[in-house]
Amino acid sequence: MRRAASFLIPVTLITMYYAFWVGLLAFLLVKFPAINDFFPVGGLGDLPGRNADSFEPIYSSVEETLLSPYGPVKLACASIGAGILIIPVSWVYFITSRAKEVDQSFVQTIIVMPIVVTGISTIVLNSIALAFSLAGIVAAVRFRFTLDQPSHAMYIFVAISIGLSAGIGALGVTAVISAVFVYTNLIIWKLEYGKILSGPFFSMLTRRDRIEDDY
Repeated sequence: MRRAASFLIPVTLITMYYAFWVGLLAFLLVKFPAINDFFPVGGLGDLPGRNADSFEPIYSSVEETLLSPYGPVKLACASIGAGILIIPVSWVYFITSRAKEVDQSFVQTIIVMPIVVTGISTIVLNSIALAFSLAGIVAAVRFRFTLDQPSHAMYIFVAISIGLSAGIGALGVTAVISAVFVYTNLIIWKLEYGKILSGPFFSMLTRRDRIEDDY
């Protein structure tokens, strides 16, 4: 009962968190249609390159919007959206972490990284030249970050994914990435998947019997 309560409470709070922000955004978009241009909800339809056979920079309506006088406002909205949607990811890290103390610097990294990646995605603007230039700059700086646990890597990847999807103007995709990651990790944590290999199903699946497990 206690384990079930410890699972239902965070799931309920996280669901309410998502519902609040989605409902608020939907209300604003319906109530004030003029702000549709400032909220990067879509964006995936503009990603396919129009010059697929060329290595020249691709300028679609996404770039035209970002390079407009309202581009900084839209970038600010995308950055705020990325920051809002990464918060539940940090909560999942707190909930599922087995350590008595969490790494504060790591938590701050996964929260700030999507915001930074959002800005980087805007700077690149689908330009191959800018992308290679940015990669060269990052390689020159030579960031070094040691992860204490292998599971920390997936938090870095999801933070980057949230930042990229927000940067290209697809907050809907950002919300899906965040929600799927959060609920999947909570379910795996609840089921304790992979912790115990005993039982007829896992014995049949792994071809291991109890004698081998005892050994």
